[in-house]
Amino acid sequence: MDLNTITEVVRPADAEAVKKWQSGYAWLAGGTWLFSEPQITTHTLVDIESFNWPSLVTTPEGLEIAATCKVIELNRYTPPPEWEAAGLFPKCCRAFLASFKIWNEATVGGNIVMSLPAGPMISLTAALEGVCKLWPRNGAPREVSVTDFVTGNHANVLAPGELLRLIFLPASALRKKYAFRRFTLTQLGRSEALLIGTLCPERGEFVLTVTASTLRPVQLRFENVPTAETLRSVLDQAVPFELYLDDVHGSPGHRQHLTYFFAEQIREELSA
Repeated sequence: MDLNTITEVVRPADAEAVKKWQSGYAWLAGGTWLFSEPQITTHTLVDIESFNWPSLVTTPEGLEIAATCKVIELNRYTPPPEWEAAGLFPKCCRAFLASFKIWNEATVGGNIVMSLPAGPMISLTAALEGVCKLWPRNGAPREVSVTDFVTGNHANVLAPGELLRLIFLPASALRKKYAFRRFTLTQLGRSEALLIGTLCPERGEFVLTVTASTLRPVQLRFENVPTAETLRSVLDQAVPFELYLDDVHGSPGHRQHLTYFFAEQIREELSA
């Protein structure tokens, strides 16, 4: 879509080159959402692809995913063999309400910053205990877990002009076993529910991450795999009915049903 309100596109060498931030500015990465509908309050785009951040950096401590990393790059990533949970990468890449062609432009950071309940990069990075590194306009960089970064439907903790630099996935989470469940009303539709469970092979810790069915990510932690009754009870407390999303892709009642159903399937799979 042509954005007829845009009067300037800025391509700075780095974030420090952006000396001021004002109403009407917007960071531009892949732009797959930005160019999908009118942006009547935006007049200047600041293109962060000119920063040339390395998309994926593998270290002994974990994986750094640049905000500008393309979805297709994440899908093609070859992880160390011991990172079993990296098997979630292609599964979540295929959970987009978009064709594979969009992967060439859509970015991991853009999907997280959009903060929609069905954002599959939110599901992926939240389940793998991701931490967002943020660059405020004034002040030192700060870190926020992905589960705390998204606060609601299309809402997050970013301040005006604040920039998501990268998402860090710890190696300890990437070494875990996992179980993945997703439901859509249509074959290539938006996720109505997307749940991921992980199990630490050394300590037995069980983590369940609920996304898409809820307005924001919900993560439950247990010292070991809980009983069906305990899991259901904790879900009842952690996810009140008003936290379930209500839109054309699913009713709150159906999303709640799917959440209970998939949570139990995941519990059984990882306890086997």
